[in-house]
Amino acid sequence: MPKSSIVDEFYSSSLASSEITPPPAGSAADLTPIVGANLRRLRVKRGLSLERMAKASGVSRAMLGQIELGHSTPTINVVWKIARALDVSFSTLITEQAASSTALVLRDRAKLLTSQDGSFTSRALFPFDEPRNVEFYELNLAAHSIEEADPHPAGTTENLVVTSGALELTVGKVRHQLGTGDAVFFEADVPHSYRNPGSANLTMYLVMSYANRVIGA
Repeated sequence: MPKSSIVDEFYSSSLASSEITPPPAGSAADLTPIVGANLRRLRVKRGLSLERMAKASGVSRAMLGQIELGHSTPTINVVWKIARALDVSFSTLITEQAASSTALVLRDRAKLLTSQDGSFTSRALFPFDEPRNVEFYELNLAAHSIEEADPHPAGTTENLVVTSGALELTVGKVRHQLGTGDAVFFEADVPHSYRNPGSANLTMYLVMSYANRVIGA
């Protein structure tokens, strides 16, 4: 490991503002220290410097330093890039509490992740108790907006149902049109995107399943 501290590494490079959003008020801000602590723990455990982590993830060293310090809340895409580089599930980076046999996930305490422009939000509908192979999310996409997703780890699948609005889903080079009540299952280890062609908000529910190998932290 390099002798320089995270702070030293952060100030040695300029900020990549397109990769971060300042911690907002409310539930999203609660994720900032959790993601930062998990990123640092996993990075150090793997013996990766911020420089090497930046190269592996495609996220700038300055950005990673900001996240680890808890100064910035990463966007959904940035969390995915970090998860892929560390070969862990998305929930591994947002997990905090110890496991419990029963857990309530209350709406008013929901932790949201948003896209850079705020048009796309993802709410975890499972407790942040431990990494898991299957995750459940509520997704919302504003009218006339699109959310691009990079390939997830090999073996990852998505099972999605539209509960309100219309969805144009592109998986690789194949495009699918879904309306309210329609569902789709697909392999998500290729580039894919969600587009809302309508004038109303789009709401979807997503079950994300990982291959076992991405859970280890």
